[in-house]
Amino acid sequence: MPDLIKAVEAPRNKTIPYLEPGDNVSVHVKIREGNKERVQEFRGIVIRVRKGGNQANFTVRRIASHGVGVERTFLMRSPRIEKVDLFRGSRVRRAQLYFLRDLRGKAARLKEKARVDA
Repeated sequence: MPDLIKAVEAPRNKTIPYLEPGDNVSVHVKIREGNKERVQEFRGIVIRVRKGGNQANFTVRRIASHGVGVERTFLMRSPRIEKVDLFRGSRVRRAQLYFLRDLRGKAARLKEKARVDA
């Protein structure tokens, strides 16, 4: 049975690094407008990561103009994602950071994760 599941699973997108909630990322997505295609950047904080094979996804939240929060969910195995840049990790104690929806300004900051340099 597991061989059948692997046969229909989409290939893993190698441009997506290991993500955790609280990471600041920039997702470069291919957008199609008419017959033209361009790359659009979506920069924000990862508030949720869901694993699970073909359905694995992650949600990124950013603050748009006039303080409006925008969330976008991306599929991990999507060929539309060109690359994901990881800027900084944050130390969080939750799996889903939905509490950030109610916070504004400096209150919405997260503590930076201590880096281990070998």
